[in-house]
Amino acid sequence: MVTEANIEKFSKQCKDIFEQLGRDMIGQKDVIEGTVIAMIAGGNVLLEGVPGVGKTRLVRSLGRVFNLPFSRIQFTPDLMPADVTGTNIIVKDENGNSSFDFQPGPIFSNIILADEINRATPKTQSALLEAMQEHTVTVMGVSRKLKEPFFVLATQNPIEQDGTYPLPEAQMDRFMLKLIVPNPGLEDLLQIVNMTQVTMAEVAEAACNGDDLLEMRKTANQIPVADEVMRYAMTLCAATHPDGECASEAAKKYVRLGASPRAGQALISTAKVKALMAGRFNVSYGDVNDLAYPVLRHRIKMNFEAIAERVSPDDVIKLIIEEVGKKLKVSAFTKAPRVSKEEIVEEEAGTEQEQAEPAEETSEKPRRGLFKKKSK
Repeated sequence: MVTEANIEKFSKQCKDIFEQLGRDMIGQKDVIEGTVIAMIAGGNVLLEGVPGVGKTRLVRSLGRVFNLPFSRIQFTPDLMPADVTGTNIIVKDENGNSSFDFQPGPIFSNIILADEINRATPKTQSALLEAMQEHTVTVMGVSRKLKEPFFVLATQNPIEQDGTYPLPEAQMDRFMLKLIVPNPGLEDLLQIVNMTQVTMAEVAEAACNGDDLLEMRKTANQIPVADEVMRYAMTLCAATHPDGECASEAAKKYVRLGASPRAGQALISTAKVKALMAGRFNVSYGDVNDLAYPVLRHRIKMNFEAIAERVSPDDVIKLIIEEVGKKLKVSAFTKAPRVSKEEIVEEEAGTEQEQAEPAEETSEKPRRGLFKKKSK
C-alpha cells in the first residue's frame, strides 16, 4: 500500500539522484532520466551514440550515485563467454587433492557496463542473455544467483560497423529501454570542456544504496493504472504488429515484426516510475506516450519499404501514437493532471484504480472493438 511517506521519500531520493548525476553530466537530461527510470523499474538499458558523448561516464556515475559495485566489460571480437561469466579452475589442497573451484567473472556485480557490446561475437553476446532475463549464471550445469539489484547498461556505436556483430532480436528484447545519446549543444559543450579542465574524474557522491533502490521499485509497482490508460498502452504495443487485430496503417506499411509482450510490461513499469517522478500518483496517457519511443524503437523490425524511404522506428512510433490516439480519442492528452497528496487513497487495488482515472483527460471511456480485423 502506497502511503504519503513513501511518496515523499521517493521524491526526495529522486531529487538527490539527479542532483548528484548533474555534478558529472552536463545536459543529456532525457538520457539521464530514462536510465534512472529503467534502473528503478528493474530493467536493462541500451545506450546508443557516437563516441565521446558521455555514455560510459554516465554509467560510472550511476555506480557512484547508487553506491553499488560496478564492473566494466570491454567487448572485443576475441572476448570469450568465460571472460564474462567466470569459469571453473583446478585447485589443489594441502594434501595434493585436485578439485574444481569456480572463479566468478565480472558479471557478478550489481551494475554491469557492457561497453561497445556489438563488437563481441554472438557466442559472447549470448553469455549475457540468461543474466539479463533470469538474473542467474549457469556454468557447467550449476546455476548461481546474481546479487540484487542487477542491471546491464550496454553501449553501442551506430557508426564504425566494420568488425561489429549486430545484436539479435532476442537480446535486444531484453533491454527495457533503448536510449539515443545525442551530441551536446554549444552551451553544453562549453560547460563540458570547462568542467573537464578541472578534473576528468567523477565527483558525484552516493545518494542512495541498493536497499533504497529496491524500496523505490516496490513503491513504484504499487502505483495504480486506470483501465483506460492500460488499454491504451497495450493497444499501442499491439498496433505495431502488421498482421494483428489492432494493426495500425503505419505498421502495415513499414513494419515486418512488431513488439513482444515484454514491451507492454516495460511500458507500464516505466510509466509508473515516471508518474512518481512528476509528483503524480497515477499513470497518464502522457507518461505512456513519452516512454513509447525508448520502449518500442528497438523492438520493431522495419521492412524494406521503410528502409528504402528512410523511415526510422521513431517515425513509425509517432504515426502509431497519432493513429491510436485518434481512434481512442486521447491524442490531445500529452500531459498528465497533477494529483495532490491529499487525494491519495489507501484502499484496495480496485479502489486505487478508480481514484487514479484521470478525470480531466477524457469524458468518455474508449469503446472496445475499434480496430477491425485485417480483411483477407
